[in-house]
Amino acid sequence: MFKLSTAAVGLLCLADAVSAYVPAARSIEHSTILERADQIDSEYDYIIVGGGTSGLTVADRLTESGKYSVLVLELGHFQNGTSVTTVSGGISAIFDPTLYFLFPSVPQSGLNNRTIGVVGGVMLGGSSGVNGMQVMRGQKEDYDRWGSYFGPNTEWSWDGLLPYFKKAWNFHPPSPQLTRENNIKYDTRYWGNTSNVHASFPSFLWPFIKTQVAAFGDLPGVEYAPDSGSGKPGVIWWPTSSTPSVLRSFARPGHWDGVETRSNYHTLVDQKVLKVLFQGKKATGVLFVPVGSTDLSQSRTVKAKKEIILAAGTIHTPQILQASGVGPKDILEAAGVPVVVDLPGVGSNFQDHPFSVGANFNLSKFDIHPDPTDLQTNQTFIALAEAEFAANRTGPLSVGVTNAGAFLPFPVIAPATFKSIADRYEAQDPAAYLPRGTPPTVIAGYQAQKKGLAKLLRSRGASVYNVIMRGTFTVENVVYLHPLSRGTVHINTTDPYFAQPLVDYRALSNPADLDVLVEFLSFTRKLFLETRLNAYGPFELVPGANVTARADILASLRDNMNPSTFHPIGTSSMLPLELGGVVDQKLLVYGVKGLSVVDASTFPDLIGAYTQQTTYAVAEKVSRIATFRKLNCEC
Repeated sequence: MFKLSTAAVGLLCLADAVSAYVPAARSIEHSTILERADQIDSEYDYIIVGGGTSGLTVADRLTESGKYSVLVLELGHFQNGTSVTTVSGGISAIFDPTLYFLFPSVPQSGLNNRTIGVVGGVMLGGSSGVNGMQVMRGQKEDYDRWGSYFGPNTEWSWDGLLPYFKKAWNFHPPSPQLTRENNIKYDTRYWGNTSNVHASFPSFLWPFIKTQVAAFGDLPGVEYAPDSGSGKPGVIWWPTSSTPSVLRSFARPGHWDGVETRSNYHTLVDQKVLKVLFQGKKATGVLFVPVGSTDLSQSRTVKAKKEIILAAGTIHTPQILQASGVGPKDILEAAGVPVVVDLPGVGSNFQDHPFSVGANFNLSKFDIHPDPTDLQTNQTFIALAEAEFAANRTGPLSVGVTNAGAFLPFPVIAPATFKSIADRYEAQDPAAYLPRGTPPTVIAGYQAQKKGLAKLLRSRGASVYNVIMRGTFTVENVVYLHPLSRGTVHINTTDPYFAQPLVDYRALSNPADLDVLVEFLSFTRKLFLETRLNAYGPFELVPGANVTARADILASLRDNMNPSTFHPIGTSSMLPLELGGVVDQKLLVYGVKGLSVVDASTFPDLIGAYTQQTTYAVAEKVSRIATFRKLNCEC
């Protein structure tokens, strides 16, 4: 069986409490949205498959000059209701079955053969920023590591991406009073102020967050970063993906609404792209059907003069590539798909941020109010919060999930063991814990990653451990930012076009992950038992204070860990071809012409933060690369 997490269900309860008190959906202007597939032109300069975070960002940039025609084909549909346009109510979009996909992974042998719900947004604009999600970027070392895979002088690095981080967001700092009362650290030098995608702070913070933030300072080695965008690890304050008026800010209002209607820009929703069409090695068009159809007689084709850009996400981009004949030869042949190019890296290198990997605590002596539970149980407080929000769009209902958390280096988590754990990991045979039969180039790519990740485990400049502070009596869901295991996403060879792909997280397949996560538990216990939080009566719920033996700790991990925080990456990696790469530094697919990928599947490895902000920055950067501006010899 698979299901959504307990934490997600709790967020649904919060959404129910506030969704009735949000304004009507905003008015919109947009590209020409087509009502029927027979309204499309026969040919466009660019076809973008996927109208989510990266797809709509690139589409906006390509069409703004008026020189190029663009068609966006989106699997989901257009939704402008309050469930997706407001911060507090936005989480309910996750629970509208028309706005997400949900299917089981393959059984996870490392998690007692549990299947995991594979979840992703399916709507125009994508699911990033739901409920005012956290806006943060990874550490400088993360992006410099990406560049190192290509050698010196690469444009993929912290310095190469920083201008696009600034371009991608319009930053609104917290009020002076909120900053002063909570000692919030931020630095506007890391942000821009011209984008239509907004990052804002609420007008209110739960009072106990200040204590939780301060508690980290009671532990040796913990630092406080100057800004969530500074490229440094530590305890940070971050804005949420919302406008100052507390409307959810995501790719649709940022890059589709509010754009003057462009005759060169068409959008067609509720369409499933089955495959890219080729003439020889040149991508020339796509084949698609209406969502829900499994009848090829209902399929249509549309041609691209310059380029087809895949932005279908980490789960479905490799499925489209493989179904098109671009991928590992053995899988394509097993599925009966004609091979266009044998590209072994397609679908490999799958990664996500696991959560529920530390101890979960309740505070039995907690008596600080208001706290988030008051929005569910205290009728007087609910009435006051509703009235303030209705009058001014301020107060507790302006808060998303939270705005503070810790992103900490491994030497801080495990000062006595970090070096030996990193050394053992670096000494591994790179093929030992990858899937049997992994192609040599993919093994070489993991070897290159392993070198960089071992360095990361020894570094005080990169984070591996994350926990957020919500200002209430329960703390759960520690997140593992750099898992060492690698999974796969491959087509179902019995039904490559219409069945969901086979998603295998291969959770805990690398034993080095277990070494790291045992240290996570120890550190989390210290956070509650050896800091000022101890005064609030911490009670360990999972795995339980009596669980101290390594075997019992690992058994609890296998019972409770979820391998996905909905941050999947890596299945179409930007790596050199000899390292199992799928796209080059211009995000062009190896071995073919006129085909590129722009979504998070191109990330070669995970960053020490959540992935939304980096996805925007990559899309902004790619939009400036010559291959998306003019027809050249590489298209």
